[in-house]
Amino acid sequence: MDIKNNILDTIGNTPLIRLNKITRDLPCTVLAKVEYFNPGNSVKDRMALKMIEVAEQEGKLKPGGTIIEGTSGNTGMGLALAACVKGYKCIFATTDKQSKEKMDILKAVGAEVIVCPTNVEPDDPRSYYSIAARLAKEIPNSFHCNQYDNLANRLAHYESTGPEIWKQTDGKITHLVCTAGTGGTVTGTGMFLREKNPAIQIWAIDVYGSLLTKFFRTGEVDMKEVHPYISEGFGEDFVPKNYDMQYIDYFEQVTDKDGAIMARRLAKEEGLFCGYSAGSCLQGLWQLRSKLKKDDLVVCILHDHGSRYVGKIYNDQWMMERGFLDVKTFRDIVNSRETKKLVTIDPNYTVGEAVDLMKQFNIENIPVLRNGDLVGAISESGLFTKMFSNGQDIRQKKVQEVLEPAYPIVAFDTPVERITSLITKENGAVLAKDDSGDFHIVTKYDVIQSLRN
Repeated sequence: MDIKNNILDTIGNTPLIRLNKITRDLPCTVLAKVEYFNPGNSVKDRMALKMIEVAEQEGKLKPGGTIIEGTSGNTGMGLALAACVKGYKCIFATTDKQSKEKMDILKAVGAEVIVCPTNVEPDDPRSYYSIAARLAKEIPNSFHCNQYDNLANRLAHYESTGPEIWKQTDGKITHLVCTAGTGGTVTGTGMFLREKNPAIQIWAIDVYGSLLTKFFRTGEVDMKEVHPYISEGFGEDFVPKNYDMQYIDYFEQVTDKDGAIMARRLAKEEGLFCGYSAGSCLQGLWQLRSKLKKDDLVVCILHDHGSRYVGKIYNDQWMMERGFLDVKTFRDIVNSRETKKLVTIDPNYTVGEAVDLMKQFNIENIPVLRNGDLVGAISESGLFTKMFSNGQDIRQKKVQEVLEPAYPIVAFDTPVERITSLITKENGAVLAKDDSGDFHIVTKYDVIQSLRN
């Protein structure tokens, strides 16, 4: 029988999947090493288990002990899985830029999570590096993994990720492309592959706001390079000891926006629902496409699963708020047309007065407001139906007698695609309030015009 002894036995041996659509304009074959097939849904399971095993061998982690680490979430998940099996406690310090999903998952597997500010220096006592180091000194029988400087990190990839890729490609790999954070994955995997074939190119993908790229190119730690960035799981504001730059051939930086958009493309075009860094990895490869040749065989490491970013890069509102998503919204439609004050009517007005307003302003839909509150609507099509359904002249009736349901109210930044689903034969418009609290209207005609522009 093929039975695993525990969840830790399922770490590694992740699949290598050919990319077809997203890389169609590249001259070579591109394969994705999809690490979310690990039980903790990320590449970090490999090094988390290795760090614990080495600590146990060296006597640094004893039975009943507490594992302490500063983590963006994925390493914490790997450590927590190992702790569940081996009987350890876990305390993790993380940053406030990490997704809520990551923090909730860590808590779900029994870890205590401490959230620290992102935009502080590494040696600031409030940083998640400093918090983790302090807790390790204060808590008896604890072990601070320190994935940044713990060389068991890169050893895990030298022993597993590298050999797997070499075997899966029959030794034909020509390029390894990997986002660079702690340095363990790119360095450890690169070390093994270089031993097998010194001609293999190792490309590290960084983010703007990280100092790693400049350090690689100049050997200088320049804090002027460091500024806040949104990308998660890679980039650093210091140089971890896991790096050995002799095994890396090139560093390429990617913007927050480009990485997020590429991750969404990866999901839609390839069916690979991956995390932020996967999009950045593919974007970095795209930016370096001029260096590729027809016979190249490129392997990109896709670090983690998209479920940890549902509230961020896979959330349209989050993307739009940061200017990452180029879609038209209610706000765009209102801003693109001539400034017009919304025409409304009181329910005590007559239908005849409503018709006169429609003629005067050349409109078909009028919201009905009583003392500033939306109570319904009146439309040309609705009036036409009522007029001919009973053969009566309804011009003298009050608007409140022929009220139609109020138009839906949406957020001012609602995408056009959502608006179109709300406009139907029975409902001819949608309303939204701007930042000042004033109502605006978007009709079927407005949507059609926006699509033409």
